[in-house]
Amino acid sequence: MKSTVSRELPDEAATHALGAAIARALEPGMVVHLEGELGAGKTTLARALLRALGERGRVRSPTYTLLETYRAGSLEIAHLDLYRLADPAELEEAGFRELADGRVVLLIEWPQRAAGALPPPDLRVVLQARGEGRSAVVEACSARGERLLAAVERT
Repeated sequence: MKSTVSRELPDEAATHALGAAIARALEPGMVVHLEGELGAGKTTLARALLRALGERGRVRSPTYTLLETYRAGSLEIAHLDLYRLADPAELEEAGFRELADGRVVLLIEWPQRAAGALPPPDLRVVLQARGEGRSAVVEACSARGERLLAAVERT
């Protein structure tokens, strides 16, 4: 059975805290799906997660490049934004197969654009804009995702 936690994120600091909580429990090969409408905060959450892992360089949205990779501490992270994906075959052209090797953490925005071409998530984060802030529903989708969810519950 899948477990979920709901959080109100009234400001950017709360979103950063959620990203940091997830970051603390990440392990190589984990897959995190970031879902929500345009402007819901998917990239903000991904950026916060990368910052919490120690990334000091510029964290760009991969909206136009499809993929940005980072080395943060002992983790290699691939941040994908599939909003502009016209065909899941484009993932192959971007070198996705090499990234889905069980060692790279995958942060995937708009995963529904490549349904069936992605590994299943360990954790789903569904964001929704709410006035000045947002809400998040965080769902564990695997045993590893349960560990991630436990880290979120502790915050």
